[in-house]
Amino acid sequence: MAEPIYNVLFLCTGNTARSILAEGILRKDGEGRFRAFSAGSQPKGRVNPFALKVLDAYGYPSQGYRSKSWDEFTRPDAPQMDFIFTVCDSAAGESCPIWPGHPATAHWGVEDPAAVEGPDIEKEKAFVQAFKYLHNRIELFLNLPLSQLDSVSLHHKLREIGRIEGATSLQLDHS
Repeated sequence: MAEPIYNVLFLCTGNTARSILAEGILRKDGEGRFRAFSAGSQPKGRVNPFALKVLDAYGYPSQGYRSKSWDEFTRPDAPQMDFIFTVCDSAAGESCPIWPGHPATAHWGVEDPAAVEGPDIEKEKAFVQAFKYLHNRIELFLNLPLSQLDSVSLHHKLREIGRIEGATSLQLDHS
């Protein structure tokens, strides 16, 4: 029997940086097994150019992204999510919509590279660091034996992934 293709949504507040990076990483590395999406609770309407530059520099697609509201994924015609990961502390602390199908959720917080001020080289370094932290989490996720894990074990594994190097201090229980 063929493995299902899982839908994964990465959430952040502005949907301009971390969630875009995560979507790009999973879109390529999980191709054929996962469909990646991203959204924000308060989307800024534009993608940070450093996110696209870093994706491109690491050989990931850098086209076709847009900053959008998580409301798009609550509509009846939206794809049903299997996994939802918050990648910023503010989005994790917000009241999220009720997601159809009760997807598995976890908080994978990473510092906001878009908050870095100073010369462009410092901003780009922050985006590279966020990319690496998210890449590490996604690689661990891709290697989970999803079909062999019960929901309690899966929830535990997803939370563990959120605690690896680069995690922000906020860790919420998304039961």
